[in-house]
Amino acid sequence: MTLRRTALTFAGLIAGLAFAAGSVIAAECPRGDLDARFCDVDGDLTADTPTDPSKLIDPDTLIFAYTPVEDPAVYKTAWADFLTHLEKETGKKVQFFPVQSNAAQIEAMRSGRLHISGFNTGSNPLAVNCAGFRSFTIMSGAEGFGYEMEILTHPGSGIEKVEDIKGKTLAFTSPTSNSGFKAPSAILKAEFGMEAEKDFEPTFSGKHDNSILGVANKDYPAASIANSVKQRMIKRGVVKEDQLKVLYKSQTFPTTGYGVVYNLKPELAKKIEDAFFNFEWEGSSLKEEFEKNGEDRFIPITYKEHWAVIRTIDKANNVSYACK
Repeated sequence: MTLRRTALTFAGLIAGLAFAAGSVIAAECPRGDLDARFCDVDGDLTADTPTDPSKLIDPDTLIFAYTPVEDPAVYKTAWADFLTHLEKETGKKVQFFPVQSNAAQIEAMRSGRLHISGFNTGSNPLAVNCAGFRSFTIMSGAEGFGYEMEILTHPGSGIEKVEDIKGKTLAFTSPTSNSGFKAPSAILKAEFGMEAEKDFEPTFSGKHDNSILGVANKDYPAASIANSVKQRMIKRGVVKEDQLKVLYKSQTFPTTGYGVVYNLKPELAKKIEDAFFNFEWEGSSLKEEFEKNGEDRFIPITYKEHWAVIRTIDKANNVSYACK
């Protein structure tokens, strides 16, 4: 055998071994819809915690963000007692990060700048698949958890039923929002045969409170919103119930899911999880704000089970979980 043939044979052997190794790695790292950076060996549809210690993080300061549905200043105050509790439980400094959009919140976690977060219903799947978010809890009341998507108008708008929105403007919140875009888009198409830009003019307000205020102040003839946000705004006196008229109310959806980024050290992630479940709500700033929704506790959830209906809606809307 010539030296050239030997070299080619050796190169082919190396290439074959590399291909085989790659196939084994792929087989050992199932990921479903998850980004290529993640694995899901346990099949829970969320990113596995890395087994390589060098890939785990243990930040001196933990960054927490609440979903950007309303005025961040209000929620920095509302979460103050919980974040103090979180500092005691973890021995870490905790900083509130006021995010302005779902996209910014997801990017912050994906880039390693956000460690603990509440992602709203619609952005939760993208956070899981693109940013490595691992959700484990949700707020609840004594009678359970959840909220409904409502399509609102204002008295005197001339809109008496959903079909009357044809030819008019409907305000959505953002493309990643479940109740602010994805659910109403699927429902309007399936139940009423109505599609954006064909049957009505869509516009995006950015947040649920913007949409609710827009309808109450007659800036928008109609809007799709989460009624949990509406209820809090009514109880705070931001809007009055008689300024709004409900045209449609959906089935119940899960509310904001709370959790951590996938690559925190397991012992730190466990302390954070424990802090949610052993937090004393009574007399806290958190209860003062969220009892307006009837919520006064954290309960365990799983992304695989509790977000199944949201993934179904996303599939109907051809939503991609690919990172952009």
